[in-house]
Amino acid sequence: MQPRSRVRPAFTRLRSGAVDAFALWRRRLMFLIGGIGVGLAAVLMAKLADAAQGGFRAILSLSPWLALVVTPAGFALCTFLARTVFPNSQGSGIPQVIAARQTADITLRRALVSLRTAAGKILVMALGLLFGASTGREGPTVQVGAAIMAAVGHLTPHRQPGLILAGGAAGVAAAFNTPIAGIVFGIEELGRAYETRTGGLIVAAIVAAGLTAMAITGNYTYFGTSDATLPFGSGWIAVPVLGIAGGLMGGGFGRLVILFARGFPGRLGAAIGRRPVVFAAACGLGVALCGLASGGAAYGTGYEEARALLHGTGEGSYTFAPLKFLATLLSAISGIPGGLFAPSLSVGAGLGGALQDLFSGVPVAALVLIGMVAYLTGALQAPITAFVIVTEMTQEHSLMIPLMIAALIADAVSKAVCREGLYHALAESLLAREDARRTG
Repeated sequence: MQPRSRVRPAFTRLRSGAVDAFALWRRRLMFLIGGIGVGLAAVLMAKLADAAQGGFRAILSLSPWLALVVTPAGFALCTFLARTVFPNSQGSGIPQVIAARQTADITLRRALVSLRTAAGKILVMALGLLFGASTGREGPTVQVGAAIMAAVGHLTPHRQPGLILAGGAAGVAAAFNTPIAGIVFGIEELGRAYETRTGGLIVAAIVAAGLTAMAITGNYTYFGTSDATLPFGSGWIAVPVLGIAGGLMGGGFGRLVILFARGFPGRLGAAIGRRPVVFAAACGLGVALCGLASGGAAYGTGYEEARALLHGTGEGSYTFAPLKFLATLLSAISGIPGGLFAPSLSVGAGLGGALQDLFSGVPVAALVLIGMVAYLTGALQAPITAFVIVTEMTQEHSLMIPLMIAALIADAVSKAVCREGLYHALAESLLAREDARRTG
């Protein structure tokens, strides 16, 4: 018979091991449950976005000129709701997720990714599209995903950043049906300091979100499949041309959005600060004018226009890309909730489509895809995410090298125009305003 002194340590080790195993599997289960919740939310947001855009088209069918009244009033309403009823729901939501990961203030972290904020994000994002905003649903899905994952976890504060990262990455994966892009986005844009210990759990959350969305909507490619090719030769000149153009436009976009976020200098900035709802209405009027000038193409996410250009059923126009660019810029600086992914892809598609006469020997689909990657990289300064997400959402692998080159060129040009990454600069501004509010 073993002495009691030897039995007790063995029993203690056994009990400790069982507790550790239970905690590990409990954590894994939370990531999986959270991922399913993110997938369901992504499907809901997609349905709401489509319905909202359908409602706005129904309004325009009565008269396109109604946008001059409906869109400014809608922007004013959305900004009012985002500032008073659902604070922290403004913009794309990705800066809020980055800020939540960076801050040590638990109260602020919970406010940035709360379920109340997520509910407001979904509601007001849909309202924005109902009134013609040039915004997307994919960025908001990141914030909603982070909020769902944080709510499901109920983890201690020092573990919450890993959950927030997983929820945001799962949001991208479910929104685009691009699981690899979700992982890359989590590493490149949300993580920056990637947590290797939670890597497997993040993948599990992405898989759960992706399978949930797929079970409801089917296994689809976001823009449909493409068989575009770019034979090596003179047509490759389009790659640096589009890379430079996308970097210039995207970098300019980021610089302007950051400028307004930090407070436009002079009397204009002071006026915007005093009357944010009036400023939002003015931005809405600008979006309505862009929509009228483009025949309605500048409204909404731009998904249909980009898809038509990619598959050759739409005509390239020299005016679509700049008008969509301006409508997206006005929507972004207005303060209404809404993302940048889909509109940016649309601007890039328009940029590529506009050059089809200049590069007549290059397939239009190849120009569109390169333009998408170039402009998205220029706007976000996340080159790996840009070419992975475009490749995965179209299942186009033959253009991987041209897309990579375009992304690298666009990233370098964009950084020459705007030294800071858009989302991280916005996150820093958010944290700085919060610090100033508390200390002032």
